Amino acid sequence: MSTHDTHSFDAVVIGAGIAGATAAAHLAADRRVALVEAEESAGYHSTGRSAAIWILNYGPPSVIAMTGASRPFFENPPPGFADVPLMSRRGAMFLAPPDQLDAFGALMAEGNGLKDISPERARERVPALRPGYAVAAAIEEDAFDMDVAALHQGFLRQVRARDGVLALRSKAGRIERAGGAWQIEVSGGAVFSAPVLVNAAGAWGDVVGKIAGATPLGLQPKRRTGVIIDPAPWAPADWPMVNDVNHTWYIRPEARTKLMVSPADETPVDPQDIQPDELDIAIAIDSMQQALDIEVKRVEHSWAGLRSFVPDRNFALGWDAVAEGFFWAIGQGGYGIQTSPAAGQLVADLVAGRDPGDLKRILPKIDPRRFAAMPA
Repeated sequence: MSTHDTHSFDAVVIGAGIAGATAAAHLAADRRVALVEAEESAGYHSTGRSAAIWILNYGPPSVIAMTGASRPFFENPPPGFADVPLMSRRGAMFLAPPDQLDAFGALMAEGNGLKDISPERARERVPALRPGYAVAAAIEEDAFDMDVAALHQGFLRQVRARDGVLALRSKAGRIERAGGAWQIEVSGGAVFSAPVLVNAAGAWGDVVGKIAGATPLGLQPKRRTGVIIDPAPWAPADWPMVNDVNHTWYIRPEARTKLMVSPADETPVDPQDIQPDELDIAIAIDSMQQALDIEVKRVEHSWAGLRSFVPDRNFALGWDAVAEGFFWAIGQGGYGIQTSPAAGQLVADLVAGRDPGDLKRILPKIDPRRFAAMPA
C-alpha cells in the first residue's frame, strides 16, 4: 500500500490476535473486511502465549456459556480449516487443601460435569501428588488441550479466503469518524475506511478506544507467568491439568515429557510486550512443590503474557454507548481462546443485527454500555 492511500471496507478490525481473527473471519462471510495489526506477526502477544486448555468450569457464567457454545467447533471444524485436530483430550483436576474446602463445595454445587474423586484416586492419576496436600478433589474429564496455532491460522486463512485483507505492521494512529465512516490511519500512512470499526486490540483496547473518542471501559491488563520444567523421573504425558480450587497455581503436561507451571498470577501492568518476573517464577515453583513431589533442577524456559479484564471480568462485546459504528470486542481475560469460535460468531451477529440464538441471554452481562450506566 502506498503512503496515504485510502482503502474502503465494510468493517475494519483492529488487532489480529484470536479475538480479531475470529471476528474478522465471521464478518468476512458477508462483508469486505480489513484486519489491522500493529505487530509484524498476528497473535504476537496474548494469543501466542496462551496455556491453551479448554475448561468448561472456568470463568463467570457468561464465559461458561460461550465456552460451551464453542465446543462443537473444536470437535468438528469446517472442512479444510486446519491440517491437524484442534483438540486432544486432557482432563482438568481440581485439588482442595484443607483451607479450600468451602470453595470446593461451591465448585461442586455450581460446576458443570465435575466428578468428585478421592485424594487417593487423584494420586493414581497424578502419582507425584504429595499425600495429605488435598483433602478433596474433582476431575473434569471433558477438558481438552487446544492447538492455538492451528486455530488462529485457520481463522486467518478464512479471512483471506473470503477476500479479507490482513495488514501487518500497521499500528493505528489517527482514528476519526467522518461522513458516516471511520478513518483509521496506520503507520506508513495508509488509511482504512469503514462504517464499522471493531476494537479487538487486546490489552490496548482502551488505548484504541481513547484515540477513537469512545469512553474507556476500565480495561486492566494483568501479567500471567509460565515456566517449563523437566519433572523426571515422573512421566506426565497422560496427567490431567492440575490446579487448586482457588486457582493459585496450576500445571499441565507440555511436549509429553515436560511440565508447564504457573503461579496463576494476575499482576496489573500497562499494556506492553510483557516479560516474566523472577519472583513470579520462584512462586510458581514453590506453589507447585507444596502439592507435588517434583525436584526442579532448572527452569528450561519462562515467559509471560497479558490477560486483560474489564472491572466485572465479563467480556465487553457490543456497540459503544456514544461513538457511532464503534464495536468493542475486548476483556477476554484468560478465556479468549476457548470462547473464540462462539465469540467471533456473536460479534458478526451483533454487527449484522441478527438474532444470536442461545447466547442472547448473556448479552446484558457483556454489553459495553453497561458501564455507561455505572456511577463515575
